[in-house]
Amino acid sequence: MRALRPEPTSVKSAKPREAYEVLQNNPNALLIDCRTEFEFYYVGHPVGAINVEWQTAPDFDHNPRFVEGVMKEAAGDRNRPVLLICRSGRRTLEAAAALEAAGFTDVTNVLEGFEGELDRSHHRSTVNGWRVAGLPWQQL
Repeated sequence: MRALRPEPTSVKSAKPREAYEVLQNNPNALLIDCRTEFEFYYVGHPVGAINVEWQTAPDFDHNPRFVEGVMKEAAGDRNRPVLLICRSGRRTLEAAAALEAAGFTDVTNVLEGFEGELDRSHHRSTVNGWRVAGLPWQQL
């Protein structure tokens, strides 16, 4: 069982449309999708997102190379804007705390995530999230 990290203290939050605007207005910003590779490819992902898993299958333990992976994508620039997205906006809080602890200064959690919250029938992608907002996404 993996240990939970404390929630980040200075991480910004943005709803999907706000995050999309940030990405459109700042070509230097990175959108890191921290879901598993399976989720990223088979459920779908925002166009332009880079997959760096926060948890790895099959046990869904914390990926000890997560920060290293984001650092590589950021070309070593800890001041580069990083937006984090996951399924529903919760996993990214732990990932954001890890990036903050590693010295990243501009981290944003995409609220609602890619698939959004569960509806009354326990389905996703019906209430909110990146897909429901009609933002660009792709699927394998």
